[in-house]
Amino acid sequence: MFERPKSGERAVLVHLNLDPATGDDLLQEFTELAKTAGAEVRATVIGSRRVPEAHFFIGEGKAEEVRAKVLETHADLVLVNHTLSPSQERNLEKFLNCRVLDRTGLILDIFAQRARSFEGKLQVELAQHRHLATRLVRGWTHLERQRGGSIGLRGPGETQLETDRRLIGKRIQQLVKRLQRVREQREQGRRTRVRRAVPTVSLVGYTNAGKSTLFNALTGAEMFVADQLFATLDTTLRRLQLDGGPEAVLADTVGFIRELPHDLVAAFRSTLQETEEAALLLHVVDASDPQRDLYIETVNQVLAEIGAQDIPQLEVFNKIDATGQSPAVESGPDGLPRRVWVSARRGAGLELLGRVIAERLRSETVHGWLRLAPAKSRARAALFQLGAVRGEKLEQDGSYLLQVELPRSEYQRLCHREGLSPSLLAI
Repeated sequence: MFERPKSGERAVLVHLNLDPATGDDLLQEFTELAKTAGAEVRATVIGSRRVPEAHFFIGEGKAEEVRAKVLETHADLVLVNHTLSPSQERNLEKFLNCRVLDRTGLILDIFAQRARSFEGKLQVELAQHRHLATRLVRGWTHLERQRGGSIGLRGPGETQLETDRRLIGKRIQQLVKRLQRVREQREQGRRTRVRRAVPTVSLVGYTNAGKSTLFNALTGAEMFVADQLFATLDTTLRRLQLDGGPEAVLADTVGFIRELPHDLVAAFRSTLQETEEAALLLHVVDASDPQRDLYIETVNQVLAEIGAQDIPQLEVFNKIDATGQSPAVESGPDGLPRRVWVSARRGAGLELLGRVIAERLRSETVHGWLRLAPAKSRARAALFQLGAVRGEKLEQDGSYLLQVELPRSEYQRLCHREGLSPSLLAI
């Protein structure tokens, strides 16, 4: 078997065009991902197939071409712009005699470099362990050794591979428990904000769309900003002051990308909770990118995956300084603003955006009297737990009449969870 190199920076990229419509864009994005991870791209091998090949994914002929490029460029790493099965990754490593990393592994490596907070590091480690658990049979021959049968090691007999799988399983359980405690702490903070009637506005968008720049411009924060993929990972919360509008909290979250690994989405669940439970989403779009419509669709797909597809959205078309367009507002069929054109870097249109956010938050807050039957005591307890009750009356028939004020998204979640009709609320 091959010796695993320590550097792993000289890389050959491999891209297979399975969809000609998006092939070039995915390759360009993958090249940026490789550079972001610190790889020195020595060569790129491109191929086309209708369907992936079972043994190598890229096919035996293309694998021969990749091996030639590895020898020619002295590369010690091959990056494949697709999700490989454990057997395909293992087969390619044996055939190429060098390390192979698929798209998921590359993104995980970038996230491991970028995570700064305790929570972010836990999330990345969880995703890495879940990914590693399926790939223990790669290039390590010592994992096949049998434990037991020799002096000092007698016992039931467990292979090193089985031991490592068991240890990884234990570590995954520990990480899940730690992240659950973090999620509970976030839930407590969210309840406090609802109790004080402070809605959360969450920034979402494709990576490198300018979310952090917009976050700094709106809040006066000094978050790290760079023209690179996944410049920031950890969720940051800051107070958002709106002229003539309610006080709010602005949350900046990790950027999305096409084919975002499912393990990563699951691991970052507690971070994305700020998105899932926001009163309003600011969907930041790079107005100068010709692929912006495709990126909008990608972000909406990830939002659906985390259960945030029904949260009200306000599209913020950023970087208009690169398009020559002036700040503007576009309204939807319901008369509410649905799109704002700004430049976060130049500060153009930010006052307009603030007024639009305030208007949308006012429309996304419900307040009034809610009548609950005596059997709906659990719903009543949930409203009190959220701190959404401003007054209460007990009717002669035993029903509860509650004066409530809370974000519309919270109210809709409560109605769905407790089987209530949203029309019960008299505004």
